[in-house]
Amino acid sequence: MENRNEKRSIAELSAICEALIFVSDEPVSSEKIASLTGESKETIDAVIENLAREYEERKSGLQIRQVAGGWEMVTRPEYHEPIKSFLKTKSSAKLSIAALETLAVIAYKQPITIAEILEIRGVQSASAIKTLLDRKLIAVKGRKDTVGRPVLYGTSKEFLIQFGLKDLSELPSIEDFNELVNGVN
Repeated sequence: MENRNEKRSIAELSAICEALIFVSDEPVSSEKIASLTGESKETIDAVIENLAREYEERKSGLQIRQVAGGWEMVTRPEYHEPIKSFLKTKSSAKLSIAALETLAVIAYKQPITIAEILEIRGVQSASAIKTLLDRKLIAVKGRKDTVGRPVLYGTSKEFLIQFGLKDLSELPSIEDFNELVNGVN
């Protein structure tokens, strides 16, 4: 058994962080790695940021990125097509326009009720909400303190992971989002 009082070299700590991020099936937090290694969160953050920079500098096929409050190892987006061909996988089912619109409303206005989504979109969104719940992109965030106590919806950790966001502050501004949707330059 290793003595935790014995200082690890930066190279060893970097290798441990890399291995933990690699084997984790979801983003792993600096705090979790710190508790496993006996190092400070600040040390772990510095080691992982340096490791991510090394991957970037050598243009690796993999990258380490901070997502949803943790670190994950992923393939570079520019290599997704060859990887998909190699794995012979069908692309994951895409969301309908209604589901994407509903997800956008929820992301920007959360927590929000179905009635409030209807008011913004002008159409019923029940099936889109069911799809988003099934895919775990949204979650129930409580109940509104009003007549009938309707359910409040918000985005989930899975939403952050799927869209590669550290947190909701990384969403584009509503103006940028409207330009993107409407194709305005």
